Amino acid sequence: PGGRNMHFGIRENGMASILNGLSLSKIRSYGSTFFTFSDYARPGIRMSALMELPIIYIFTHDSIGLGEDGPTHQPIEHLASLRAMPGLLVIRPADANEVAEAWRVIMKQTHEPVALILSRQDLPTLDRIKYNTAKGKVAKGAYILADAPSGKPDCILIATGSEVYLCIDAYEKLKADGVQVRVVSMPCTELFDQQPQEYRDEVLPPTIKARVAVEQGSVYGWDRYVGDGGTIIGMHGFGKSAPAKLLQIEFGFTAEKIIAAAEFQIRKAGGK
Repeated sequence: PGGRNMHFGIRENGMASILNGLSLSKIRSYGSTFFTFSDYARPGIRMSALMELPIIYIFTHDSIGLGEDGPTHQPIEHLASLRAMPGLLVIRPADANEVAEAWRVIMKQTHEPVALILSRQDLPTLDRIKYNTAKGKVAKGAYILADAPSGKPDCILIATGSEVYLCIDAYEKLKADGVQVRVVSMPCTELFDQQPQEYRDEVLPPTIKARVAVEQGSVYGWDRYVGDGGTIIGMHGFGKSAPAKLLQIEFGFTAEKIIAAAEFQIRKAGGK
């Protein structure tokens, strides 16, 4: 296993270096690999950001959903690590609609590299007649995917990628019980942070303190969006080797866990 990973390290580091060279030759370059191997490509990615090269890094197998390949191949801290890099856009879309919109964002970049983070597991394509459209919204980094029927949510659920559909499942069950909840899809924190304060306050009203963030990665950085008292359902350690569905249950990535967190947040905020 050590030799195999060393082989990957040489390959991914070389890939990033080649992409930089192609971009400097005025070629729009892209490369792809497993997300966990972004560790090996990191020096090249950092150079892309430093040199303001619009390279496209496509990373798949983005979470513990990788399953039986185990913790060596399951990304944990990688999202937080790449988000910490200046000049790099990290986009983790929730479904096919957000992937299409992500490409609209990517192809317009002239000075910023992009890391497009994609899942391994099959994900549903959300009904955009029932839920809000993704058109033009990924470019803003985050948007209201499903709102409380009253338009006045008692709690906000925030998620990226494959966890968005879990929040939608929780949302539907809470709505059936009369609980007022908003679901925010946040495919790109960098783009959201660049939006005017008015838009950010529209999506995440400062008056609503009851918030739950859900992401199958390190919880680092999510306190910026949920506040000191918010709940973050994420990874606090490395993954395990098991079928993806069992891992989601093991680590708490279920609609039931999200519902319990939302109800706790509402009670703590003084709601019903």
